[in-house]
Amino acid sequence: MSYDTATSVFVIALAVVIAPLCSEGLRRWRIPSVLFELLLGVLIGPEVLRWASLDQFVTGLSALGLCFLFFMAGYEIDFPKLAGHPLNRGIAGWLVSLALGLGVGVALLISGFVVSSLLIGLSLTTTAVGTLLPMLRDRDMLESPFGKFLVAAGTAGEFGPVVAVTVLLGAASPGTELILLIVFVLLAIGIALVASRPQPPRLVETMQRHLGTSTQLPVRIVLLLISGLVLVASSLSLEVLLGAFAAGLIVRIAFSRQQAEAMQPRLEAIGFGFLIPVFFVVSGMEFHARELFNNVSTLERVPIYLGLFLLVRGLPALIVYVRLLSLRERVALGILQSTALPLLVVITQIGLSTNHMLPVNATALVGAGMVSVLVFPLVGFAVAGKDAGPVRQELFDLSDPARDFL
Repeated sequence: MSYDTATSVFVIALAVVIAPLCSEGLRRWRIPSVLFELLLGVLIGPEVLRWASLDQFVTGLSALGLCFLFFMAGYEIDFPKLAGHPLNRGIAGWLVSLALGLGVGVALLISGFVVSSLLIGLSLTTTAVGTLLPMLRDRDMLESPFGKFLVAAGTAGEFGPVVAVTVLLGAASPGTELILLIVFVLLAIGIALVASRPQPPRLVETMQRHLGTSTQLPVRIVLLLISGLVLVASSLSLEVLLGAFAAGLIVRIAFSRQQAEAMQPRLEAIGFGFLIPVFFVVSGMEFHARELFNNVSTLERVPIYLGLFLLVRGLPALIVYVRLLSLRERVALGILQSTALPLLVVITQIGLSTNHMLPVNATALVGAGMVSVLVFPLVGFAVAGKDAGPVRQELFDLSDPARDFL
């Protein structure tokens, strides 16, 4: 490792440590740590202080962090708890957002505001569920009916755009991409079925024994599965994030409740303790801050995109969840599911590399995503209140069936 790389890693690690301390210092306003990670990334990056550089090692760490972010998003999803109204309405809400997003994209294309209606439309339908999940957990809202609706809506808002990007923005034709996607899904289902079968007692004993030793064998197997599915997705010319997300779903299915509880702290330590904050810091380093503040046109587009996030992603919540949530909760849910960032980074990078997105729009979109991570959770959770979710609980299947495959 070169001196410059070692310096960059140290400065990034310092930013990773400082970010939660800043969040803790301002805990009265409950500002998420991810925002400080992004801002510190901008500060130490090539646009401002130039303390850290974007070399191959740093960008590789960032890519691992993004994959682990999507893995944890998939791992946090407990489909038995989300089945029924939460998942059905979450999918319906995203489909409405997709129609709205594509319509807005076409209007912007006709006006000359953008050069690709598809890219902009997909960008407006994303939800940063990986960012919202820790906030829900910290507020003890993850198991509430409101929390289930938000997780399901966020899952659709992250998984749906990934699939759409894979099929519509792949290198091959959409038809070919769809066939490859089906192949990948069938492979993932096959792995999930094998993983869900009862585990031999000897295997269970071996895994439990090594979980308490320095080998950490179950953790290594999880990392192998993530890298394997990412490799398969990449070899099929699919978006690698799809592989990471599928790995999270499969691991969740494979583990019994006891195994999941034992593995959760270890996986969170790898993800939220290191790789994921590195991704957000590096994303801040990659952000073109000078373009945002030196170009009036770029800065003017940030509030426009913020409003479009609320229109495309937030407005459907007022309609889709009628009779399931109160008006206050629907407003809160709409604001929260309008939070966007990780996929915005991915989609804008694709747009810039294929010349299908103007640099001014890419910078404004990511800037709007950063503002959404700061503002929307603060406003959304304030609107929801501490008791969000208890209304109409009879519409939910709140049973928590044991998923013990041992």
